[in-house]
Amino acid sequence: MPSLEFKPWAISSDRVVDPGVEHDHAGLMSDSDASSTANLVRLHLRFGWTMLLVFIFMGIGLEVLHGFKVPWYLDVGQETRRLMWNLSHAHGTLLSIVNLGFAFTLTRMEGWSRASMTSKALCAASVLLPGGFFAGGVVIYDGDPGLGIVLVPVGAIALLVATVSVVLGLRRFKA
Repeated sequence: MPSLEFKPWAISSDRVVDPGVEHDHAGLMSDSDASSTANLVRLHLRFGWTMLLVFIFMGIGLEVLHGFKVPWYLDVGQETRRLMWNLSHAHGTLLSIVNLGFAFTLTRMEGWSRASMTSKALCAASVLLPGGFFAGGVVIYDGDPGLGIVLVPVGAIALLVATVSVVLGLRRFKA
């Protein structure tokens, strides 16, 4: 049996006790619940900041392509590439900040039973959405994005699942 530690924010009178989480009779969470939440917080902090760094560099790269008037990026026939890569940059930057917000949210929902599933869905969305837009702009077919664009709806569904999960989870906790 895991050891129990007093955590005043985890007492059942402060929030609704999640039946999927192991509690003692006083509503205290086990150490494994706290360490699992702490690991997810660290993961999303690392992932969010790393993604932000990647997409800052991508933004600088796009500005360089624009500044040096690179033809395969700026020519009229390359509008689709420009749009796809700008969408990739915008979605990646936004999702990196969403990951940081999710890390903060997890600190307020310690012991949440759907944290791991939601984390996986958010990470998948954070890779698939900007990745799909970027891949769709690599090869263009008569003004249409390449096959990589099929990743975008999958990423959008993963983002929707993660967001709905957080919204429903917040209803169970007093944040």
